[in-house]
Amino acid sequence: MKTLFCFCITVSWIVSGLAWRNDQETQVMPGSPFGKELNAYLKLRRERRALPPADEPEDGPTPAPGPDTSDLPTCLLCVCLTGSVYCEEVSPDMTTIPTLPKETAYLYARFNKIEKIRTKDFEDYVTLKRIDLTGNLISEIEDGAFSKLSVLEELSLAENNLVRLPMLPAKLKSFNANHNFLKTNGVKATAFKKMTRLMNLYMSDNQLEAVPMIPDSVRILHLQNNNITEVNVNTFCKSNDTYYLRPTLSEVRLDGNPVVLSKYPDSFICMNVLPVGKYR
Repeated sequence: MKTLFCFCITVSWIVSGLAWRNDQETQVMPGSPFGKELNAYLKLRRERRALPPADEPEDGPTPAPGPDTSDLPTCLLCVCLTGSVYCEEVSPDMTTIPTLPKETAYLYARFNKIEKIRTKDFEDYVTLKRIDLTGNLISEIEDGAFSKLSVLEELSLAENNLVRLPMLPAKLKSFNANHNFLKTNGVKATAFKKMTRLMNLYMSDNQLEAVPMIPDSVRILHLQNNNITEVNVNTFCKSNDTYYLRPTLSEVRLDGNPVVLSKYPDSFICMNVLPVGKYR
């Protein structure tokens, strides 16, 4: 009799549990790192499900439209790991910088359709160390967009539609703006002057007419496939300091530019290596 009683109680508990699951959405435990976002999304789904159905056309029901990225928490659209957010080729199209978890240090939002970066997009994420926005449609970046990113070390804006560079963080170690539409008048002469930690500078496949001012810290400089027509003694060296040397500058690419480097023999005397480019 005791065994039968326990069996009945167990069956009753299972049936009631299944019934509850059919009527309710599972809630994330409060301790989950993204519990608030996911619970908000589940609540939105319940509210939408409760709406009365619209009249259906005679030829059948109208297909439900795809989700809007503005309605979805970032960590349901992207992959969020501890300190890293991966939003690559997001579907439906991601056209703006997403809202990030507060502790984000690394953002990879490559191959989306982001068009503009606003000052407010990153102002709350002072822990960011790396941002990769390669392969978007960015044509405008407000000057204060990166102003509060005091620990940002790596920034990639490659393969976008930029015609000018904004103010860049002073502590950058690597900056990539390959494959844009940058001209010399869109890059301030002193754009990189205060970036004393910059080691890798990539600006190939643009429309630059001259070499910008390069900090002494730079090791790798890629300026191939631009419209650079000349260099001078002050481009890499210093005409007023014959003892000035640049031992750290180990790779300079100027190939694919109109400039004939052999016409400027005194322009590289402070360097350990000659630039790659056209010499005749």
